Parts: sequence; structure tokens; C-alpha cells
Amino acid sequence: MWLKPEEVLLKSALKLWVAERSNRYFVLQRRRGYGEDGGGRAGLLMGTLDAVLDSTSKVAPFRILHQTPDSQVYWSIACGASREEITEHWDWLEHNVMKTLSVFDSNEDVTSFVQGKIRGLIAEEGKGSFIKEDDPEKFREAILKFEKCFGLAEQEKLVTYYSCSYWRGRMPCQGWLYLSTNFLSFYSFLLGAEIKLVISWDEISKLEKTSNVILTESIHVCSRGEDHYFSMFLHINETFLLMEQLANYAVRRLFDKETFESDLVLHDPLQITKRGLENRAHSEQFSAFFRLPKEEILQEVHECFLWIPFSHFNTLGKMCISENYICFASQDGSLCSIIIPLREVIAVEKADPANRGVSISTKGKRAFRFTEVRDFEHLVSKLRLRCGATSSPHQVHIASTEVATTSDSDNLVDYYEGRLIAGQKGSSKTVSTEALMTVFHPQDADNLDSKMLKEKMKEQSWNILFVECGRGVSMFRTKKTRDLVVRGIPETLRGELWLLFSGAVNDMATNPGYYTELVEKSLGTCTLATDEIERDLRRSLPEHPAFQSDTGISALRRVLTAYAYRNPKIGYCQAMNILTSVLLLYAKEEEAFWLLVAVCERMLPDYFNRRIIGALVDQAVFEELIKDHLPQLTDHMTDMTFFSSVSLSWFLTLFISVLPIESAVSVVDCFFYDGIKAILQLGLAVLDYNMDKLLTCKDDAEAVTVLNRFFDSVINKDSPLPPAVQQASNLNDTKSYHPKVDITDLIRESNEKYGDIRYEDVESMRCRNRLYVIQTLEVTTKQNVLRVVSQDVKFSPSDLEELYELFKKEHFLSCYWSANSPILRHHDPSLPYLDQYQIDCQQFRVLYHLLSPWAHCANRDSLALWTFRLLDENSDCLINFKEFACALDVMYNGSFTDKLKLLFKLHIPPAFTEVESLSPSKGAELSKEELIHFSQLNVSSPVDRQEADALKRSPEKAGKEKIDIQTYLKQWQDELLKKEENIKDLPRMSQFQFIQFSKTLYNLFHGNPEEELLYRAIAIVTSLLLKMEEVGRRLQSPTSPARSPASAAETSTESQKDSASQQIESRKVQSPRRDDHEWSFAFEQILASLLNEPALVRFFEKPLDIKAKIENAKTSQLKARTRV
Repeated sequence: MWLKPEEVLLKSALKLWVAERSNRYFVLQRRRGYGEDGGGRAGLLMGTLDAVLDSTSKVAPFRILHQTPDSQVYWSIACGASREEITEHWDWLEHNVMKTLSVFDSNEDVTSFVQGKIRGLIAEEGKGSFIKEDDPEKFREAILKFEKCFGLAEQEKLVTYYSCSYWRGRMPCQGWLYLSTNFLSFYSFLLGAEIKLVISWDEISKLEKTSNVILTESIHVCSRGEDHYFSMFLHINETFLLMEQLANYAVRRLFDKETFESDLVLHDPLQITKRGLENRAHSEQFSAFFRLPKEEILQEVHECFLWIPFSHFNTLGKMCISENYICFASQDGSLCSIIIPLREVIAVEKADPANRGVSISTKGKRAFRFTEVRDFEHLVSKLRLRCGATSSPHQVHIASTEVATTSDSDNLVDYYEGRLIAGQKGSSKTVSTEALMTVFHPQDADNLDSKMLKEKMKEQSWNILFVECGRGVSMFRTKKTRDLVVRGIPETLRGELWLLFSGAVNDMATNPGYYTELVEKSLGTCTLATDEIERDLRRSLPEHPAFQSDTGISALRRVLTAYAYRNPKIGYCQAMNILTSVLLLYAKEEEAFWLLVAVCERMLPDYFNRRIIGALVDQAVFEELIKDHLPQLTDHMTDMTFFSSVSLSWFLTLFISVLPIESAVSVVDCFFYDGIKAILQLGLAVLDYNMDKLLTCKDDAEAVTVLNRFFDSVINKDSPLPPAVQQASNLNDTKSYHPKVDITDLIRESNEKYGDIRYEDVESMRCRNRLYVIQTLEVTTKQNVLRVVSQDVKFSPSDLEELYELFKKEHFLSCYWSANSPILRHHDPSLPYLDQYQIDCQQFRVLYHLLSPWAHCANRDSLALWTFRLLDENSDCLINFKEFACALDVMYNGSFTDKLKLLFKLHIPPAFTEVESLSPSKGAELSKEELIHFSQLNVSSPVDRQEADALKRSPEKAGKEKIDIQTYLKQWQDELLKKEENIKDLPRMSQFQFIQFSKTLYNLFHGNPEEELLYRAIAIVTSLLLKMEEVGRRLQSPTSPARSPASAAETSTESQKDSASQQIESRKVQSPRRDDHEWSFAFEQILASLLNEPALVRFFEKPLDIKAKIENAKTSQLKARTRV
């Protein structure tokens, strides 16, 4: 590899390097301890130094230096991992550079020319590689060593590398940790002991930072039940964050395809960089914290001060700028934050240049003043250009000490409503424009009972807040805002504030008319999702009058159907109906739709897909918080899964399904303001409140009863809803012995006790537990597959599990180095367990070569192809693990008849295809393209077979068509009624197929200790079969002139293999390929003939052990795939 020229003082390096070649201008050196005199103490010492030290020497044992006569300064210009590589560079220099150097008069000119030439070579070399020209030289060296040490595919992208220690038992081994797109790799060489570790990210089930007495701070990685510890990092937090991102990226790409497919940023694994991952992490934190659309990318961050007019002081914080928003959060995160959409900005000005001030004015006569902004003039120009704002002070009166008044706020609300109504024109007949609560429970202005008075007081408190902090999307959000949310949002403001705090207001403002279009498109569609929606419509808050009428039911149907149409990957999931019902009570129909979008796609990611991964992850986070905050409860509970089972509905429905509706809406208030943190806090408060009773419970059922009674006793004493709507009122008489708990007090207590749980900590726990949850789901899938397959094979459970891991690994290896791997389409978690992982013909060939006892054959590629075609019954060019395992089981554990029957079926249609005749030059080895071509050939395709195959295919296509339950039942019934195949039902084998069958047998016997005996036996059987067939043909048509095949069977015993081959080939020539002259054999004839030869019987009945093949495959699979 050519290196950027660097000075080397040769005197200091004489003891470490040995000169092998030299001329007037260049020296080729070898690292002492490598090559001819390698080994011994010098080799151990040099190897240790190279592994530990961060220097050029650690990369390669050979280098080339450029020298100038009469100078002690040399320049390193090339290095090589092997003598061949460095010799190639040396020869190039001698042929292309040496002659040119003689024309220069001064040494300085020579050195300048050489340096320029080498830099040019590096630039040219970098054009076609993954190394960018601006990458530092050390990273180029690290890539070279990474490729040399681990031998992965060239496309494997190294993201970064770190020096660290890997702990083997109690001994630390200093080395280098390499983080690439698909693997975590570690290399160390210390005093002759080489450690090489390669772990694929998709195998990691636990990734966490830990500390103990010995390791002050380390990173713990758990993969396939093995624990690995890495420590002594210079920047452990940066390393851990990057490892966490790479692991989650791999998991999402390979296991959670539904979520990943919409992620365009990371869709190409070859484009991932360290800087890109860091920027992405910051953007995700930014959009999640401020509840912005996921597409927003953080572009700039400025530390500055924001003037708080109602408090009359400047608060220090960070201004975060994206393409469409300007956001600010004070340093403690909760004191003050604002969101300014650029669509609302009408003026950007420089204010108070002495303090580097920026003033931003928005619609509604609002102004925000930032000071001490770095490079504020450039920022002002950029913001003006981006939002088209003016700098004229005459267009807006900037009041830096006041924010919008109540009347201004009203104007702002009117403006939003005007835009929404404009977007709904033309289709308002189908979309409701009123919240259901205002229709079915309008507030009586004359009613001044105590509850209504409290409600009016709440409204007045919020109006005072609006006067101070503003109203609308750009309002100041402070500690006082949170306090008012905890007390409960008034009924009249609930829809507006839900829309604001969730960020749905931004979605709705930037997509006017989108919902009404969606309603028109989705109405009348018939899918699995719409069927499930119709079934659940009447189960959504059935006790509420709004959903006992067609008005509420129709609105609910439209919102759910529109969302299923918008996001078919989620479609519809149970619990969405309950949540949407509550949203419709307080928000207009379009607002409820955008609130549902915010919940499903941002605030509760992956909750409402087929495997509810997001809910399971948050349950794991909840268990972790219980261990930290309620240790006495975890000590009492022997099984933590109790908390998961009881809390699933809490997370999926935000407590709506377990609390009375008038109390549940207060929980939803907190959720839209604080996110999942509010639900976790409330869950802890519920367990803490019932701690004493739970500690006395003897089993889970008793604990569930305690919690159910508690939820029944929760009330909202300030709710203005009438008794007919309230759910808790119906229970007052029957549950009067249980003390009542006010929801406001419960929420306030959860904030006081557990409010110190930080949003950043929750997100970190989510990332950590996501790996565990997905690996747990994968273990469940594996257990179900193995349980089904074990009934049909004779492999031991351990061997079968190893085979499954190899099968699944092969599936993923095909996904690692392809930007748009078609194999990813073969993994669908929504399918039955057996069909979740499938492999194509190319993948099957790799596994066949590694595992099949017949893989030593000269025509092993043809055998692999025919086996795949035989297993691919539905002609979709994919096979599942059951089919794969059953084929291997016959090869290893089948009887003589089973193995022979398999070989027979491989040489007749539909498995058999004439590979040699179609590609004579590739008879022994097929290219990937040829393999795929032959695997897709349809040998026999009658109409009835196509119809039968269509029924066998997955009844669900891409999640968009309806599942045909009857098809599933028929497929299941056919499998139950499937009888043992009768050998008499097998078709006869033709002349050409028999010749190929015989050749395969000869190839199988090659290398066997009884090889000559087996050749002789097969020659005898072949001769006998030919004579039998000829006699049979003569008896059937005695007048037909017969051609005697017997002459070809008169062979000498000196070389049975050659004679038999000649016999078959001569028969092939004698018999033209016409139906009236071709001979054929039935399976019974071949079986009976072979049974007469003891050597053949011994060969096929010899017991075979797959363990050695499995162990070899585990070490060779990655290299085999890399070669492919």
C-alpha cells in the first residue's frame, strides 16, 4: 500500500528493520522477526510491539523508504503485508520512477518529485475504494490491518477503531477493537499469543457499560451466551455510543425489516461512517426531544442566551437549527424550551450587535431575542435566506419585553383553523369537524357546581399562562407548564394542547388536505386491516354515548382506515381503536388522525407492528426501573415476567384500558407532554402505592387481583363529565370498601418520587433492551422451529440447533455486503415460524458444500442444484429450514433405501436438469448466475401443478392482501394426511438420466477405502440392468431389430471404472434419443440390483456423524461466503 510520505530517522530504526534491497534512491526493508529469520524472541517481541503500538510498523512487516544521497533523513512511501505485495511496489518504482530521477540536478527536486508521485498514486487508488481521500493516514493503515487480520469481504466497511484491552479471564490483553458495519472485531498479539475475535452485531443480545472492583469502567458484550469485556478506552462514552448505534442498526436491518425499509439514511451499509452515525444520533435526539418530524436533521447548534420576558432574565441554553425549525432548550432541559417553525417566521434581525444578538419575529406579533450567538451575522443571513424573512422593522413591531396577548393568541388559533378548513373544502361532507365530546357532552355555561367552578379555575390558570408564555406552537414551555399539565388539562383545551405538545400540529400544518384525500382513497378498500377494524369498532369505549351512535363509529372507522392506508406496514393493531376513541373525544377528526400518527410513528415507535417490539422494549425498561427504584418488590417476586404480563396493556393503551375514562385522559395529558417517561413514572407509582399488598401475595393471580381493585378505585374528583359518561361512578357502590385514589394525586406523587428519571436515560435503556428483546424473540422463533422439525428428523437436539444457527447465519451473510439485498425480502416476521427464514439456491450451495457428506463429489454443484430443485416444491426459488434439515437427515441418518431414493429423485424431473448439456464447460462447477438460472428452470409445469403450487405459497402477499384462512387450513390438513411415499409411484428413469445417475455413484465412491470394490460392484449392476432392460424390450416387441447392449458390458476386471464408463457411453451412442428406442428403469429394478452387492449396501448404510462437519462449517462459513 502506498503511504503518504513521512520522515523516518533511519538510525533509530536500524535495530528493528533489516534492509533486503536498495539502490541509489530507495530501500526495501523487512521487519526484524518476520520472514526468513522469524520466530524466536525477536519475532515475539516485534509481534507484541506491532499489536500494541500505534505506528506504521504495526501494519505491515515490509516497507519501502525513499532516500537521498548523503542524508540521514528517509521518507516512508510504501508498506506491504507480504513479500509479493512489497515486491510489486518495488518493481513498479524501478521501471517507472528510477529512470526519471536521473534527470534531476538536486536532491530536493528528486524528493519533491517522488513525494508528488506517491500522493498522486494514493489519490488515484482512493477513487475506486471505500477510503476517502480526506481520511487520515492512520485510518488507511487501520483498514489495511483490519483486512489482513480478519480476511472479511472487501465490501466490509470499517467505521472506526480503538485501542483497548480484552479480558480473558482475569488477564487483560492489549490490542485493537475494530468496529465495522457488520462485525465487532478484536485483534491482539502478545508474546506469541494471538487473539482474534469476530462477533457479528446481529448476534449480540446485551451491550452495556459496567464497572466493578477490577474493571473501573468497561464495555460488556454478550453474544450467544458468551460474555466479553473490553476496557481501558480513551473515550469510553464515544466508543459505547458508536457500538450501540451499530448494533441497533444491524438489528433493525436484519430482524426488524418493517421499520428499517423506511429508513433511507442507513439503507446502504456501505455508506455508513463514524461522523454520519454521530450526526444521526444527534438528529434523533433533537427530533425526539422537541417532537419534530423524524425527517428533520440537526444542522447547527449554538450555545447562547434567550431572553425570558415574563421572568425578565436571560437563560443559558442551546439553539438547535434544522431545515424547518429553530428550537431552544435551557441547560437543565426543563426550565424553558421553545419551538419556532420557519414557516411562522416573518423577520430575522441583528439585535444589539455588542451582545451578538439575533431577533426572530413570528406571526401573531411574537418576538424572540437570542444573545451571545457565535457568528450571529452569518446566522441571520442564513435564516433570512431559508425562510424568506424580511429585515424591515416596519412590517412588524418587535417587542422584546412582551409576548403575544390573549387576543393575539386567538388570532393565531383562528389562522390555524382557517388553514385547516381551507384544506378540507370539497370533502367536508365525509370528515367530522367537531370533537365528539362537544357534540355528546356540551358544557353548560349556567351550571356552576363545584366541579364546573374548578374546571373554570383551571381554564383561567391556563389563560394566565398563555398571556405570559404565548399560545400556539411557539409558546414558552416551562416548569409551570408541566405543573399545570399534572393538575389536568381543562376539557375545552385538551384537544388543542394534545396537538401542540405531541408535535402533531406541525404535521397537520405542513400537510393541508392530506387527511381528506386519504379518507377518499381508503374508503371502500377491503384488506385484512379493514376486516379487523370493523370487528373492533363496537368494542371501542362501548359505554360512552359517542360510540353508541353512528357519528362516533363512522369517525373512528375513517381515522383507523385512513391510517392503515397511510402505513400498511403497521396497518391496524389491537389497542389502536381504544387510543383513537379517546383522541376523537377531544380532538377534531383530522386532528385525531395526526395525533395517532404522532403516537404510532414517533412517541411509541414499533408499538403497533406485528410483534409489538416497542412495547416489549419499554416493558424491559420498566423492569429495569423496578429493580432500581423498588428493590424490595423484585426481591419478593421470583419471576420478573409478571410485571411484563400485567403492564403490557398499560403501555399499549396508555392506561386507558385499565383506568376509568375520566382518569385515563389525565394520564394521556402527561404522556403528550413528557412522552413514555410519564407512563413509566406512573407505573412505578402504582406498584409503590400497592407495595404492602403485593408483598403479601402468594402468587401472580393474587397480585393481579390487587392491581385490578386498585385501578377500579381510581377516580377523578374534579372531572366535569356527567355520571352517565364516567366509568368510576358505576363502581362506587360495589367497591366502596376500597379507599378511593384521586388520579391527580397519583400523577403528582409519580412526578415527586420518580421525576428524576431523565429522558436521556430512558432512551439509553431503550437501546440497550431492544437488543435483548429482539434476540429473545429470535430464540422463541428458533425453539418453535426446532420443536416442529425435530419430529421429522433423527438429528440430536444439539446438532439440530447448530444446523439452524448455520442456516440462519447463511441467510444473514448474504445481506451484509449488499446495499439492496434481495435476501432481506425473504425474512418476514409476520409469516409462520418455519417460513421466517428462507434461503435461495446460491446460499444452499454454500451450506451443501460445508455440510453434505456427498460434497466431495466432482459434480457437487450439480448435486446441490438438483437437491435444491427437489426441495423447492412450490417453485418460488426458496426453501425453509425444515426442508433443508430433512434433506440432510436422509443423507446422514436415512436407510439404504432412503438414500438411494433421494439419489434417484435427484436424477429425474422436476429436480434433474441437464446441466452439462446446457453448459458443457461448467459441468463440475457452476457460476452464481448459472446456478440461479438452472434453479429457476421449470422442467414440467402442467396447469394443475401450477394451481397446486399457488395454494402452497404463502397466503399473505406483502401484507396488503387478505389472508385466506381456508388456504392455511387446507395446507395444514394436507401435511397431516401426507402418507409415506410409495416407491412404486416414482416415475421411471430415462437413458440419459440413468447415465448421470451412474456417474454420480462413481463420484460418490471416489476416495473410499473400498473404492475398487465399489467400482466393480456398480459395473456389475449396470451391466445386469442393461441386459434386463434389453430382454424386456425384446419380449415386448420380438419383431423389432434389437441392438445388443451386452457387447458393451463385456469388460475386463483390470479397470472396472473405465470399462463401466465406456459401457454406458457406448450405450448412449448406440441408442438414439427417440422414444421408440430409449430404454428406462424403474426404481424397484435399481434397488433390487444394488441390494445384491454387499459393498454398495455397506457404503450407504455406514453410519455418518455430522458433528465434525458442523464444527468445520462454523469456522469456515464466513470465509466461504467471503469468497463467494
